[in-house]
Amino acid sequence: MKTKKINQLSLALALVVVMAVTSCNKFLDQKPITDVSTDVVFSDVPSALKALAGVYSRLVGDAGYGIRVSLYYPLDNDEMQGPTGAADNDRRDIARYAATPGNAQITNPFNQMFAGIEYANICIANIPKMALYTTGTDQEKKQLQRMYGEALTLRAQFYTEAIRNWGDLPAHFEPASVMATTNPFPSRTNRDTLYDRLLEDLKLAATLVPWRNELSAIGDGADERITKGTVKGLRARIALYRGGYALRQDGVVKRSSDYLKYYQIARDEASEVMASNQHSLNPSFKGLWKDQVNARAVADPNGELMFQASGIGGVGAGDTKLAYYNGPSVNGLGNKSINVLPSYFYAFDSTDLRRDVTCAVYNVAADGITKIGQTITSICDGKYRRDWISNPTVAPTNAIQYFSLKWQILRYSDVMLMFAEAENEINGPTAAAYNAVNQVRRRGYGKPIATANAAVDLPSGLSKADFFKALVKERSLELGGEGIRKYDLIRWNLLASTIADTKATLLAMSTLTAPYDKLPIAMYYKTTGTSDDNTFGPNSLWVNSFYTTAPTATPAGTTKIVWMSAAINTTALARYATGFVTGKSELLPIPQPARDANRNLTQNPGY
Repeated sequence: MKTKKINQLSLALALVVVMAVTSCNKFLDQKPITDVSTDVVFSDVPSALKALAGVYSRLVGDAGYGIRVSLYYPLDNDEMQGPTGAADNDRRDIARYAATPGNAQITNPFNQMFAGIEYANICIANIPKMALYTTGTDQEKKQLQRMYGEALTLRAQFYTEAIRNWGDLPAHFEPASVMATTNPFPSRTNRDTLYDRLLEDLKLAATLVPWRNELSAIGDGADERITKGTVKGLRARIALYRGGYALRQDGVVKRSSDYLKYYQIARDEASEVMASNQHSLNPSFKGLWKDQVNARAVADPNGELMFQASGIGGVGAGDTKLAYYNGPSVNGLGNKSINVLPSYFYAFDSTDLRRDVTCAVYNVAADGITKIGQTITSICDGKYRRDWISNPTVAPTNAIQYFSLKWQILRYSDVMLMFAEAENEINGPTAAAYNAVNQVRRRGYGKPIATANAAVDLPSGLSKADFFKALVKERSLELGGEGIRKYDLIRWNLLASTIADTKATLLAMSTLTAPYDKLPIAMYYKTTGTSDDNTFGPNSLWVNSFYTTAPTATPAGTTKIVWMSAAINTTALARYATGFVTGKSELLPIPQPARDANRNLTQNPGY
């Protein structure tokens, strides 16, 4: 009876959440279920789908990718930094690597990751036991197999997010109703062991989940659910984490001696996704973000947006604050809490079109149209922008905070770059590795993706080490602001050195030390500018170049702002990663309430 009640409670919570906000899958429109047993929920395909939607629901909300996991935890890195202001035992301290076990923004995300794991465990334990799983029609069996694979994949995603933030964690691969009687206070399991289990789970999931072009054959429509490409792409990512460096419980950042085994897994999985022809790059990088993500589009013809966490409902339980917490403000509305580092802005080539998507050097006036140029220390990240939102648009006077934008967990360009990295690590910079990177670069520069272009392609003849350096930069240019960079730097064992290098660069920029002595001290923008383009020219917001010395007199019809100055030191550098300590800051502290609840849960090094 006790076990049944626990299952009823868990399922009731999952279903109430999904019915209240429909969470990350808009393909459901169901009535609330308040008290059901596993026998009822896992009795037919539609009911099982409701339970699976409850698993998806834990991706979003304030404690998930709605804001904290997506926009608090990945900062600071060498691309962007967190909010201004004094220490707060909250979001600012997280960005500055000064979080404590009692930080208010750590407990709920930690709990939500494990709630997602628990919801997934219930589906994983029950879907294969359904009578229809083996005796149903071919369509029913395939639909349930897909759900089983999705639950395995979602559990892997929740676990991966938890591991990369907190390191070794208890192994929860059974429902809580089982663990409560067998191992109620589990101790921490080595992250390598957890990753190995997740890799095996995804290997199985890939045999259960269909490719995008196979959905109609099993009676499923095109939606935002996981398909085989997503499973394989995530398996490649997890393999790179497994083969990469990590802070261990002895306080040392290291990787296992058999790391090449995992690079091979990543290479093979990414290669299969690329060979499937189920996914491709949107020809326009700006179109991908402005006309696809910010337009809240449902259809994705290219399949580049391989895994999205979709919010809906306008509430903290199941929506997202993307373009409210971050991105440029409109009519003073919005937090502007993530700033692009001046050093990252200048990491882009002047002709790289990705700069003006990733970096927004303006806010928007009260009319919702006119752009107001910003200083170099006030640049916002630009992939999620309030003024780009459409379908429908958001009025400049609307003070809402939840816009139902989708956090991008995995894009196809990331899969291509993972392939190039793994291929280079195993075989050196082969033609295949070059081709994968160069296709991404060509799109970034607005060139035909499949056509070689000497002006933008990586130079031939690079050594393995130099190709890796180029790839480290390319991943930043392509994936900037998407919550990936800090964790990349950790798995490469480059976080500490990169933070130190970034600090040195910011200091040099603040004093106009070479090679930054030729950059403009002032920038001029049109007072009636309506362009969302950062470039300069006749039809753009800016009238002088970001890359050459500025005019001595203010051009007519423009407003002057101070650009390169000592303010880089007193604003950006003054708060950048100030609390970082290697051998500690690579992980967040285990939240104290979690340790209070589990006496066997030890703390991370240095906390």
